[in-house]
Amino acid sequence: MSKVKTIFQCQACGHTSPKWLGKCPDCDAWNTIVEERQVSGMRQAGRSPFEKPRPLVLSSISGGKEKRVSTGIKEFDRVLGGGVVEGSVVLVGGDPGIGKSTLLMQAVWHLSERTGKALYVSGEESPEQIKLRAERLSIHSDNIILLPETNLEAVIDRTNSIIPCVIVIDSIQTMYTDELSSAPGSVGQVRECAFKLMSFAKRAKIPLFLIGHVTKEGAIAGPRVLEHIVDTVLYFEGDRGHSFRIVRSVKNRFGSTNEIGVFEMTDAGLLPIENPSELFLSERPEGVSGSTVVASIEGTRPLLVEIQALVSPTTFGMPRRTCMGVDFNRVNLLVAVMEKIAGLHLGGMDIFVNVVGGIKTVEPAVDLGIVGAIASSLREVPIEPKTLVFGEVGLSGEIRGVNQVEGRMKEAVKIGFTRALIPASNASRLKEHFPIEVIGVRNVDEFLEGILA
Repeated sequence: MSKVKTIFQCQACGHTSPKWLGKCPDCDAWNTIVEERQVSGMRQAGRSPFEKPRPLVLSSISGGKEKRVSTGIKEFDRVLGGGVVEGSVVLVGGDPGIGKSTLLMQAVWHLSERTGKALYVSGEESPEQIKLRAERLSIHSDNIILLPETNLEAVIDRTNSIIPCVIVIDSIQTMYTDELSSAPGSVGQVRECAFKLMSFAKRAKIPLFLIGHVTKEGAIAGPRVLEHIVDTVLYFEGDRGHSFRIVRSVKNRFGSTNEIGVFEMTDAGLLPIENPSELFLSERPEGVSGSTVVASIEGTRPLLVEIQALVSPTTFGMPRRTCMGVDFNRVNLLVAVMEKIAGLHLGGMDIFVNVVGGIKTVEPAVDLGIVGAIASSLREVPIEPKTLVFGEVGLSGEIRGVNQVEGRMKEAVKIGFTRALIPASNASRLKEHFPIEVIGVRNVDEFLEGILA
């Protein structure tokens, strides 16, 4: 007979303990350990009930480019690597109300018009609520089938009878399997349901989209193994107070990582923005200090963004440092370099740095933009509006080269920039001639002299 065993499992990282603990010893999260029951006589979670695959010789496997189907949304195709691959599993995460269900409803509509029936499994919203969203998006299709169900076995059984071209699970945290007695959304249920859905999608060669909830820290709720199981992980970025939405690929087995797609939220749904650089710079003020434009590479796309800085004397004992869109520790490092190498007095100043448009930049090439914006605000000297900068700053004040310089320069020429301050190593190795003044700088002193002249 099966034997019931009680364990205590962390809902953030999956750590198990024989007794309840207030703080998880693995992830240091508080009040995340809950009681769960395991049945020892049942099949263990994670094992496939299907027949074992036979070993294959690598040279005997037929290669070739994977088959892709366009979603009909250009920016979404870019993030996915060119389209949806059959049998792929895509996990989409983001804050509540940011547009996950809206984007997937639009993608499912286009896919169903091209390939056949689409199955939309909703564990949170009723069919009437989904119908209201579809009417708002002007979607009227007989190929989209709604299934309000949370039981995994029932979903797979209905899928076998429908044989759709694409499946959407909204959301994975609401699904549960009868083989586990724990509540839906627990670590065991999320892990087992995701594994079974992945196995089914691979065997049936049906693209599968999973919508995932996020925690207050911004990570997808559930065990970390959930992101390892799927083929692609997409995160929605952006503030709900702004109309811009950014979909970023943090994992993609069929394309480049860190690729972004830019959308605008409207009454008709999410509309792709084909030229985001021009959009981010459209409202840039002229003749104002503390503003620079940098060229950043997001995945395979060069993107021009505006970095703003505000430097003012502090009124408290400890100066404030606030950063939006850039790494906080990176800004502190650059401030220390500017004080030590360039001789700027920033110890008693409040410094605020912001990337306009709600985009997050993680590339070291934006270092020069941060340095230029802070120095411009400190000296109250505006930077010429048609000047572009990019480059990495070292701890000794040297400016190091970056990659994909030609792509950044082409984007600058397309937008209409007339001058670029770039690392001297990159300037000497330019293979193409651009109709723009290129100034190579070797250290922070040369850069500040050239940009604030």
